[in-house]
Amino acid sequence: MKRAYQMIAPLALALISACSILPKPDPSDVYRLASAHTSTQGTPVSWSLRVSKPQSSEFLDSPRIAVVPNGDLISSYANSRWSDPSPVLLRNRFMDGFQRDGRVTLLSTDETNLQADYELGGQLQAFQSEYRGNQVDVVIRLDARLVRASDQRIIASRRFEVRQAAGDTKVPAVVAAFGQAGDQLNKQVVDWVVQQGNAVAKR
Repeated sequence: MKRAYQMIAPLALALISACSILPKPDPSDVYRLASAHTSTQGTPVSWSLRVSKPQSSEFLDSPRIAVVPNGDLISSYANSRWSDPSPVLLRNRFMDGFQRDGRVTLLSTDETNLQADYELGGQLQAFQSEYRGNQVDVVIRLDARLVRASDQRIIASRRFEVRQAAGDTKVPAVVAAFGQAGDQLNKQVVDWVVQQGNAVAKR
């Protein structure tokens, strides 16, 4: 027993010493994508929709809050991150937008993979802030695709781009601008999907 203790004690001390020298993780402020919670009430459609998270680059497919300080350099704000990767944030924003709009009531996401008449997806090309001198603009660029689920045929595609100036260069102001840009994009995408879905349904 004494010999076992003599062997365990140094090992425990070594583990404690190792823990004390490991770098401590930097604290991060975690932000949600804010929304103005606007809603409209329209005539419900008869078809169903699956909202999928858009594809994106490896850098954007992360919780980092992307920033382009100049030229082609892309970086991220230190000690700040999103609550989810950017494509997930955008998908969830669209889901909330459709629910508040009220016209498309039969909704699901790619996480549940339920049967749906159409699927909204695409490629997220930009979800970042960009510096123009002392001014910071939030840019969201989405190449959206509306696909008929039965045969995976693309029935409509469109590029959406929204720019929103931030109040200042601090992270909370930039996050607020992301929320405003998200609201603008949300309305444009919801209206477009409803218009395209109804047009195909009438054929």
